[in-house]
Amino acid sequence: MMYNPDRRKIQDKDFELVEAINSGRFELFQELVKRYEQKLYNFGLRMCGDVCDAEDLVQDTFLNVFRYLKDFRYETKFKNWLYRIATSTCIKKRRKSKFAPERELSLDEFWPKEDAHIPDAVPEWAQIPLNKLLNVELSNTIRNAILELPEKYRLVIVLRDLEGFSTAETAQILNLKPSNIKVRLHRARLYLRDKLKGYFAHDE
Repeated sequence: MMYNPDRRKIQDKDFELVEAINSGRFELFQELVKRYEQKLYNFGLRMCGDVCDAEDLVQDTFLNVFRYLKDFRYETKFKNWLYRIATSTCIKKRRKSKFAPERELSLDEFWPKEDAHIPDAVPEWAQIPLNKLLNVELSNTIRNAILELPEKYRLVIVLRDLEGFSTAETAQILNLKPSNIKVRLHRARLYLRDKLKGYFAHDE
């Protein structure tokens, strides 16, 4: 395996384990599964809204990881690479799911457009990550509202606000420009804010 001089700059706790697996210690793959299976299950549940689909997503993702782990180049965090595979798996599964909507909502009316610049001065509520809003009273409402989002917006808001990836990492996972991520996140938050306006009437 060719040495990448920049790889250690990434400071990834998974690199050593991935290297060991790729060197032939395949029994360690289960350790990789243990590290991420719950996180991937939560991701699948947030994206699909169905336990069986979430379980299938975890299984299919790890099957693909095992198949392609030898191709991992240590040029990004393993977690980012893993979620890129999970995202691709999720999109394929979502399209086949009986829970997929016949026609997705359009968020075109929620400013700004994909190629627009987002101003720094946005409403305070539009900058609040969803994990800061999740409490017993709101959690089900928020989860249901997320599931109503078109897939491309749901992916962005789940990865950014719930999975904790940065804008740059989310862009890398979804193979998009950071500016596109910012616009989709902003638009998704506007939509969710509109759905939750009853909870924030005092902010209007």
